[in-house]
Formats: sequence, structure tokens, C-alpha cells
Amino acid sequence: MKTIIIQPERCVGCMQCRFNCAVAHSKAKNILSIFETPLSKPRIHIALSSEKEPFPNKCRHCNPAPCENACITKAIYRDEATDAALINPDRCINCGMCAMACPFGVVRYHTYLHGRLAAHKCDQCILRIKEGEKPACVEACKVGALFFDDINKFMKEREGQRVANLVYLGIREKQEPKGNSYEALKKYEKDLLVLRRR
Repeated sequence: MKTIIIQPERCVGCMQCRFNCAVAHSKAKNILSIFETPLSKPRIHIALSSEKEPFPNKCRHCNPAPCENACITKAIYRDEATDAALINPDRCINCGMCAMACPFGVVRYHTYLHGRLAAHKCDQCILRIKEGEKPACVEACKVGALFFDDINKFMKEREGQRVANLVYLGIREKQEPKGNSYEALKKYEKDLLVLRRR
């Protein structure tokens, strides 16, 4: 199954993913959504690391999903066609169990159109996917921090190559040390950062 994959080292913190997500889940489906009540909220969040690096954070649609297992009203369920963990806001009683169970801190609460406060998280743009489109955040991301692909294919092709490059870089540093160990370590960290941004 395809899912939204995050490469956090590529994120520049532009927030376009958040804007497009909110627009895609609005009634108007365009910029005029900023005048809607209630205002459409994004389902992806940008957090900052301790190094002040941006990190796109969204639901991983775990299987089994801790939020789904914690939901006593079964408001969180799995869509069989896409394998996405979805929320039925009409069944949500706003107990907060799903938010406490989520290991990634991505379940928030939002007032929906009918005035109910309910759990709110990424739905992988299920309606867009069914129409053959990419998720809104993926479409908005111009630096490749977010993309939509099969996770097994990604791990086999892209991630395998990235790990091989990192291992090679580490071997090369060990064989060709330049300067003292502190300078070699700093160069290694700089090379790693450049490689991650590719």
C-alpha cells in the first residue's frame, strides 16, 4: 500500500504542506477557505528539533494503530481499500485516549462543521487518492521532504542507496583522516548533512 513518506532532513519549514492540507480539507477547496467557519485546520504539523531544524510530523497510519486500539467508541477505524486509519467525528466523545496513545503526538482536536469537537489527524487525503491525485501535502512539497509511495519499494530502492552512501562516507573518513580528530568529525558531520539534503 502507498503511504506518505517523510524525509525530514529535506524539510525547509516553508509550511506549504500545512496550507495545502487545510485547503484540501475545506468546503471551498481553494484560497477562499480562509473565510470559512469553522476554519479548516491542517492535519500535518511542523515541529522544530533541538537544533531548530524543521520536522514534518503527521499520522503514520500504524498497523496496529495505538490510537485505534485506545478508542473506546470505535471512532477510529481502518479503511480497507487504503489501509489508512480514519476518524468518524460523529462517534468521537472527545475523551483524549487516542491522543494519549499516539506515540508521535499527531492527534489533535478540532471543531468540525456540525459544531462538535472531535479528534483530528491526517487521513492521507483519502478522497484525493480515490480520484487518482496525490495527497495535498505531497503535492505542495517542492523539496522532496514528503512523497507518496509504497514504503517497501522506498526502503528497497531509495533508502538502501542512502544507507550505502552513508556507510561509504564513513569508511572514506576512516581511511583518509585529515587534521585532528575534531576537524575530521566536523567534516564528517558536514558531509552527512550535504548527503542528507540530496
